[in-house]
Amino acid sequence: MERRTAEVQRKTLETRISVRIDLDGTGQTRLGTGVPFFDHMLDQVGRHGLIDLDVQAEGDLEIDAHHTVEDVGITLGQAFARALGDKRGIRRYGHAYVPLDEALSRVVVDCSGRPGLTHEVDYRRARIGDFDVDLIHEFLQGFVNHAAITLQVDNLRGRNAHHIAETVFKALGRALRMAVEPDPRAAGTLPSTKGAL
Repeated sequence: MERRTAEVQRKTLETRISVRIDLDGTGQTRLGTGVPFFDHMLDQVGRHGLIDLDVQAEGDLEIDAHHTVEDVGITLGQAFARALGDKRGIRRYGHAYVPLDEALSRVVVDCSGRPGLTHEVDYRRARIGDFDVDLIHEFLQGFVNHAAITLQVDNLRGRNAHHIAETVFKALGRALRMAVEPDPRAAGTLPSTKGAL
């Protein structure tokens, strides 16, 4: 299998985003979105997913972080889909349970070609530092829509919003890692009875 990489840029009146991704990386990240907590969460995806990520963003942060976070999700989803290619020989499905102190989250992914998101998480408060927790859903929705994956995210327990968010992003990285891994028993075949994903 050739190395699976992609680079995508997105420019709007609200944001300028650049994403480079290597699905066969070692978890190296270079992150500069202007939203420190969001950078911290993206770092979890890269490191736990063994996905090299370079995400640079300039957005209208003087308004708030919504456009930046959502547009990073869109652009990262586009890069993910491009890097994944035709999906031959991958496992397709991935899942992970990740604890952090009192918090525990489960993420399940299907590289199905069909965007779908279930995000059942109660963050218990509106903000983590300066970060609006509603933006986690916006990021995931943008990512799912443009990566064309089905994603199920459930927080099973937790009280601390930072811990809960971190378990979600770590589990996302680990589930993506499992789903895109080459399956040596299915080399060159498409993991679908339909003949298309």
